[in-house]
Amino acid sequence: MRVIEIFHSLQGEGILSGTPSVFVRLAGCPLRCRWCDTKYAWDFSAGDEYGVDDLVEAVSKHPCDHVVITGGEPMVGPDLAAREGLAELTRRLRAGRMHVTIETAGRLFIADLACDLMSISPKMANSVPSEPALAVAHERQRTDPGALAGLIEGYPCQLKFVVEAADDIDEIHRLLDRLPPVPSNRVLLMPQAGTRDELLARAPAVAQLCRETGYRFGHRLHVLLWSDRRGV
Repeated sequence: MRVIEIFHSLQGEGILSGTPSVFVRLAGCPLRCRWCDTKYAWDFSAGDEYGVDDLVEAVSKHPCDHVVITGGEPMVGPDLAAREGLAELTRRLRAGRMHVTIETAGRLFIADLACDLMSISPKMANSVPSEPALAVAHERQRTDPGALAGLIEGYPCQLKFVVEAADDIDEIHRLLDRLPPVPSNRVLLMPQAGTRDELLARAPAVAQLCRETGYRFGHRLHVLLWSDRRGV
């Protein structure tokens, strides 16, 4: 598997926010979200090649029992071997008593992963890039309700939605209406923010949306603590 970086930090998002975790960032993503903060992980050929044994050893060096497999888009490997490697990695990590979170946009359903939390971040219209060619490709594949339904029904999950404006909530409601039920405390609204200043500016409006809808406010702890620094 191609790996961009492995680092030890605090989980910055979702219901496990604040939990010490080892992050394994895999290479490659077919989406081109305009506000993506890990564009350096888009290329499927980026990073270094790791075997499952190497990754398990690297993770085990850190003093925590939570691992987050992220990207890029870890569920959409360039070939079958990469997806089989992901499945084997999750099994090995769980066998080592690690709690395994997978962060995904929900573009692909893969069965039988040893995943304790499927952290799904469906991409809304606010993610579409401004470049016409990229926008067409991104729009065509940013949301797959069938794959999302499979992940929701197949794994313990949370849904994280990036909110840029108040009217984003209408699109979120339309998508949720097409999916299996998810408890409101597992649906998180997060401010779209790449820096600490953007986060603090947008957080109050998103908090108000949470008060109105009953969804959970999703802080972005890593942005609050370290702004736009990489590898934290």
